[in-house]
Amino acid sequence: MYRTHTCGELRVNHVNQTVTLSGWVQKVRNLGGMTFVDLRDRYGITQLVFNEETHKELCAQANGLGREYVIQALGTVAERSNKNAKIGTGEIEILVEKLTLINASEVPPFTIEDDTDGGDELRMKYRYLDLRRSPVRENLILRHKMGFEVRSYLNSQNFIETETPVLIKSTPEGARDFVVPSRMNPGQFYALPQSPQVFKQLLMVAGFDRYFQIVKCFRDEDLRADRQPEFTQIDCEMAFVEQDDILNTFEGMTKHLFKTIKGVDMVDTFPRLTYADAMKYYGCDKPDTRFGMKFVDLTSDVRNSGFKLFDEAEYVGAINAEDCASYTRKQLDQLTDFVKKPQIGAGGLIYIRYNADGSAKSSVDKFFTEPQLLEIGKKMNAKADDLVLILAGGLDKTLNALSALRLEMGTQLGLRNPNVFSPLWVVDFPLLEWDEATQRFYAMHHPFTSPRIEDVALLDTDPGKVRANAYDLVINGVEIGGGSIRIFHDDLQQKMFKILGFTEEEAEAQFGFLMNAFKYGAPPHGGVAFGFDRLAAMFAGIESIRDVIAFPKNNSGRDVMIDSPSPIHNDQLKELNIALTAPKK
Repeated sequence: MYRTHTCGELRVNHVNQTVTLSGWVQKVRNLGGMTFVDLRDRYGITQLVFNEETHKELCAQANGLGREYVIQALGTVAERSNKNAKIGTGEIEILVEKLTLINASEVPPFTIEDDTDGGDELRMKYRYLDLRRSPVRENLILRHKMGFEVRSYLNSQNFIETETPVLIKSTPEGARDFVVPSRMNPGQFYALPQSPQVFKQLLMVAGFDRYFQIVKCFRDEDLRADRQPEFTQIDCEMAFVEQDDILNTFEGMTKHLFKTIKGVDMVDTFPRLTYADAMKYYGCDKPDTRFGMKFVDLTSDVRNSGFKLFDEAEYVGAINAEDCASYTRKQLDQLTDFVKKPQIGAGGLIYIRYNADGSAKSSVDKFFTEPQLLEIGKKMNAKADDLVLILAGGLDKTLNALSALRLEMGTQLGLRNPNVFSPLWVVDFPLLEWDEATQRFYAMHHPFTSPRIEDVALLDTDPGKVRANAYDLVINGVEIGGGSIRIFHDDLQQKMFKILGFTEEEAEAQFGFLMNAFKYGAPPHGGVAFGFDRLAAMFAGIESIRDVIAFPKNNSGRDVMIDSPSPIHNDQLKELNIALTAPKK
């Protein structure tokens, strides 16, 4: 056999045992008459010892080893004189009696260490080497444990794991589809699923009242740190339920994962915040509630001051940065530069300092008396040594900029502790979004989201005011999951399609199979999908989801390891009846 034990297994109680280990050479240290080799496998590192006095040829063989050589070592477990408390096997070492070279290795393009010298692109090109590093490997082990616990919890709640098709019908709503040509059906295409949405609804019609799947999904969209073209969801659906049933069930799953994976007890019920209040107080629909600093609307308080920016602004909003009156002019200028960044887009930043002696000082003293500034301070609940930061302009743009400023201040003040978790449900999203360019409504989530029952009448009179029976789970400012109660009556679904601009023929062509299913007794149902990769990244304490995915793509959607996507042979194109044209410049 190649090994009797792993490189992370042996302890003092194994002393004097003869063992065989196999793995990769992490490091070779030649100290004259003694050579030490750190041998690594998935489970840990064990120190091998070669003594030139007793095993001269063996010691020479060990000195010829290089990093990442694959070897087998037979020897006796001995207690170390200089113990290493940093590793689990640090109290023992192996006195090697036989060494076998299994496979040599070229010099790796970067060091296989926890703190490597390899950049992102280089590590992705040699991902199979990067996966040998402990931090990346531990992330994937964590991901494995998450999958196990998800299945354990949902199985205990009577959910059935059911696979759904990967080659499906393309629908133009939402993000772009990845399409796959069909050789057997010339000129026709499959799409890769953005989610198993219609199939899980069909499973509810079929009587599978509790479905889940840890499933690959695909979206052809521009990428950023928390996006990949292929990603994994914990996809779930339930029948004969209302919103509270779903939120309670998946709040339970979230608590179970935090307990079993992170050792964190979440005993309190997750707060619920309406979308309207999330925008009003935080300027975004995924607020980080680890800290306060809620927005205060000062629009009416500062109107007619003679300060043009305030007088003409649609919205004037402020946050109170407590105990920050000591911010220097340089720090305030840096904050001003921050909010002026193109991606944030504020025109400038106004501040009011509330000093220890009870006075107030502002960058707009010319337009406001000190009593007026103190009155603003009362509305802001500002105390001595607080700093009020104010932005003004168009409503949506200013809310977005104030949200970015709030998060920046939270970061600067150390209020975004990665070891503190603040979950909440955001509910009552708008059902529809109006697009000025196309002069039509789009579904904020998807066409199957049910409106709140009390808002159904507004579909005929004021569709833009209709609230969706939808919900997102947000933790620390990250959208972890979201879902909705579904439309399950054919007539309401047809009305939704009409509002979204589908003709009867288009609706029938794209979703006729679902509408037909609804004619055969569809139960009330709803569901949720959790971003498995995002949740894994949160548990791992990292921002990018790449390092919780075994073989991720880069920001251009490329797999630089296998050089994909890539051209295909002309013979394949002919088989698929596809002709290529030159891309537009």
